[in-house]
Amino acid sequence: QVQLVESGGGLVQPGGSLRLSCAASGSRLSIIHMGWYRQAPGKQRELVAAITAGDSARYADPVKGRFTISRDNAKNAVYLEMSSLKSEDTAVYYCYAKVWSESDFRHYWGQGAQVTVSS
Repeated sequence: QVQLVESGGGLVQPGGSLRLSCAASGSRLSIIHMGWYRQAPGKQRELVAAITAGDSARYADPVKGRFTISRDNAKNAVYLEMSSLKSEDTAVYYCYAKVWSESDFRHYWGQGAQVTVSS
């Protein structure tokens, strides 16, 4: 069984920075790509950033220039560096991974990390 464990959420003031981490655990797994989604109160879940096995990254327009996604293949981990945070960034952030395991593609989600941007 594959598990995605998130860490790094919390409270930060506007203009501040925060780093989210997500590590995948399991045997005989190969991660195809990983990413981050978020869901704010009263809003639909949206893709924030994604990164492929070839380190090709994509970002949603509202976070371009402020967020940076990266991965560590040796640790099966993905990170999200967030800077210049705004109140509208407040949301629950979910780690996502598409994995090749047991001769099939599988999809996994982290437990969610609350990020609150407020004075």
